[in-house]
Amino acid sequence: MQIALINGPNLNLLGKRRPDVYGSNSLDDIVNSVARRANDWKLTVWSYQSNGEGELVSAIQEAAKNCSGIIINPAAYSHTSIAIRDALEASELPAIEVHISNVFAREPFRHHSVISAVARGVIVGLGAKGYVLAVDALGHILGRTQ
Repeated sequence: MQIALINGPNLNLLGKRRPDVYGSNSLDDIVNSVARRANDWKLTVWSYQSNGEGELVSAIQEAAKNCSGIIINPAAYSHTSIAIRDALEASELPAIEVHISNVFAREPFRHHSVISAVARGVIVGLGAKGYVLAVDALGHILGRTQ
């Protein structure tokens, strides 16, 4: 059983961009920690990152064909992308939305996510650990055992 790990714009800069907000882990570090935790649940991970909205929509559609769940950090698109929201809804897969920083402690425009309404759960403000917790959530949702 496979899960998708989909990351949006600027997350390829993790570890370099605003470490005071996003931490020092690189995206590769996060992908590796997710893969290790997924292995505990007997899951494999397909990972994808793009800065483009359309590419993220296509990745969600691809995940719908090959995966059983999605962990997604849409980054800035969380607040604006109806296309990503609709793709997640159309996928009919359980999705966990993850944000590294506490978006509610930041600028007011970050306080609302159009994605959250179609996500099974949302994890915010726990840094890179939020991704690992999302794997645990999907493991439970998918009825997997460790």
